[in-house]
Amino acid sequence: MTTELVLITGMSGSGKSVALHALEDAGYFCVDNLPPEMLEAFVELVEKRKTQTVAVAIDVRSAHSLPQLPPLFEKLRAKGVQIKSVFLNATTDTLVRRYSETRRKHPLTGMAKLSSTLDQEHALVEAIDLERELLSPLQYQAHLIDTSLIRTSQLQAYVKSFFSTKGNIITLVFESFAFKRGIPLDADYVFDVRMLPNPHYETGLKELTGKDAAVADFLAQQEPVLEMRTQIENFIQHWLPALAQDHRSYVTVAIGCTGGQHRSVYIVEQLAENFQKMNPPIQLPCVVLKRHRELDYNTKNP
Repeated sequence: MTTELVLITGMSGSGKSVALHALEDAGYFCVDNLPPEMLEAFVELVEKRKTQTVAVAIDVRSAHSLPQLPPLFEKLRAKGVQIKSVFLNATTDTLVRRYSETRRKHPLTGMAKLSSTLDQEHALVEAIDLERELLSPLQYQAHLIDTSLIRTSQLQAYVKSFFSTKGNIITLVFESFAFKRGIPLDADYVFDVRMLPNPHYETGLKELTGKDAAVADFLAQQEPVLEMRTQIENFIQHWLPALAQDHRSYVTVAIGCTGGQHRSVYIVEQLAENFQKMNPPIQLPCVVLKRHRELDYNTKNP
């Protein structure tokens, strides 16, 4: 029986508790703030209890032990443990706002390395910068999720959909976004499609999205749109096997336009559909997911 270990890590205030609760709801045995020194013994315990799916949250509260994690993961993988990791991130401005709203104290604000002469907000920014530095080694092998502009319900849905995939396969995420609201921090590749014909200026299409048939029909008739989609598709298809050989389990491809409503949404829909169809021909076990940052954020759901 193979044990699946999920690691939730990332910036303080980025939504780790939300992610852990989502996994708990999905049937995972969850532990928050587990010291890295106890991880191996914890895995041995759950294996004795025949618990197949477990999730742990480890963050900067275990700062001094974090360097132990990468070699420990290799050791556990050698024993047959399947490890998936998610790193939750957010912009500094977002984290500062969240801490201001909750009035919570950042776990690093008491460290001697931080200047005691700074005002409260500047001290918080300094703590966040230090946290990014300490956690940076954990990002490379993790699936990144930028929580800056997503709701709690979105994050829960993202986490559940991501961890519903089983086995040692690569997960390919296509994500649409608006450049006016910033590039997603979780993107491995970013493609700018703002030069393409814009349905925003076409009669009857402004209030629709790239998911609507009228917008899709309009864009499908534009040669530059087809050319752009094909080039992105060829690029990803060509390099995906090399990424898998480099032990990358997660790849996020972000497609951006001005408002994140029409062109980027349409191309993400097309890419996701095409890669789902072409999965056998590329000879690579692959799960395809899609996200629409602006559409999901503007949903009526809380």
